[in-house]
Amino acid sequence: MIHYALKCGSGHGFDSWFQSAAAFDRLAGAGLLACAVCGGAGVEKTLMAPSVRTDGAALPAPPQSPPSQTLALPTSELEKQIAELRKKVEENSTYVGGSFAAEARAIHDGTAPERSIWGEARPEEARALMEEGVPVAPLPFLPSRKAN
Repeated sequence: MIHYALKCGSGHGFDSWFQSAAAFDRLAGAGLLACAVCGGAGVEKTLMAPSVRTDGAALPAPPQSPPSQTLALPTSELEKQIAELRKKVEENSTYVGGSFAAEARAIHDGTAPERSIWGEARPEEARALMEEGVPVAPLPFLPSRKAN
């Protein structure tokens, strides 16, 4: 496991663990890294101090926590508000992934049970939903599985 300090194109700083340096390079090369704060692309490594012991003692093993818990804590008021919104959305709705447009349309048409959902839609799908009168709104974060 390797720990990197990262930042996005908007300047948000966060950190994450990767299986190896090569794993980071593969994910970055495939465009699969996104900012933990805003979901933006353009994630790159930043300088960080190495963990070096001069007394010869072994370094402790990295913590084995879920990826969502290894991200840096929110530092600004906006980041705190986005983190609170994420928590409320995840606790009070169902993630439907890429089938968001179809699910939202089915709920609106009454062919699926009414419930709160969230997921992913291409811009043209979201535009079509709005034109049909389906109430949708973008969220300022990505699903945890896409946020490193």
